[in-house]
Amino acid sequence: MSFSSEFKEFALKGNVMDLAVGVIIGGAFGKIVDSFVGDLIMPIVGKIFGGLDFNNYFIPLAGQTATTLVEAKKAGAVFAYGSFVTILINFIILAFVIFMMVKQMNRMKREEPAAPPPPTPEDVVLLREIRDSLKK
Repeated sequence: MSFSSEFKEFALKGNVMDLAVGVIIGGAFGKIVDSFVGDLIMPIVGKIFGGLDFNNYFIPLAGQTATTLVEAKKAGAVFAYGSFVTILINFIILAFVIFMMVKQMNRMKREEPAAPPPPTPEDVVLLREIRDSLKK
């Protein structure tokens, strides 16, 4: 089997295609969650904690006097805990949404109650009755 035919067989398997679609949708969903956290959640959290952009919360480690994280990083090392908290909240929201999706999928996959067995054909019932009467 040639390399190209092996690759074609691999690439066209159902699982590979499902994975590719999942990665693409996951990337797009990640951008939505990033926007949700960065544009909606973090401004509220920042307002609660002093009205500043939460991404700009940092501790200068090199004696910087900059007011924004970008300026402080240019001047030296910083402990950017605001960015970390933003990413952590982003992860928690994403993990929660994925959990809810998996939970719903599992609920949908639950097996329906088994259908009652089809009625026994009449000839089988008669044969059973004859068998039982012969046993007596």
